[in-house]
Amino acid sequence: MKSKRQAKIMEIISVRDIETQEQLLQALQEEGYYSTQATISRDIKELRVVKELTSFGTYRYTSASKDGASTFSARLNTIFRECITSFDYAQNIIVIKTMPGLANAAASAIDAMSMSVVVGTLAGDDTVFIVMRDNNAAAAFCGEIKNLLS
Repeated sequence: MKSKRQAKIMEIISVRDIETQEQLLQALQEEGYYSTQATISRDIKELRVVKELTSFGTYRYTSASKDGASTFSARLNTIFRECITSFDYAQNIIVIKTMPGLANAAASAIDAMSMSVVVGTLAGDDTVFIVMRDNNAAAAFCGEIKNLLS
């Protein structure tokens, strides 16, 4: 039953814009699959279903691509273009300001790229701190951000 339910979840999110777990639960019920919100939440994690920003400014569930590096690079580009309000660096630390609620997405995308020059990230609600290996790496990364935004 679990594999059938998860297959139905993937089918539903591929043809419909589903924004919330409640909407997904309702869509599953319409298809004859009855479950709890907690089970749907576990399914979403196991399936690696993520939310993406639509062209209408809303979010929808979608399957994570198998091509990790290009997916995260594309996500990072989108995140920077859509939500970065400012950025700067001091020595080897970069501070990125985002629109409220989007700093975790930016930090997660940076972490997932597994860049050797990034020691780590720390995100709040609208601020990301990135610790780089050296000052030159921080300057170069800020240059890349500037190019993405222009």
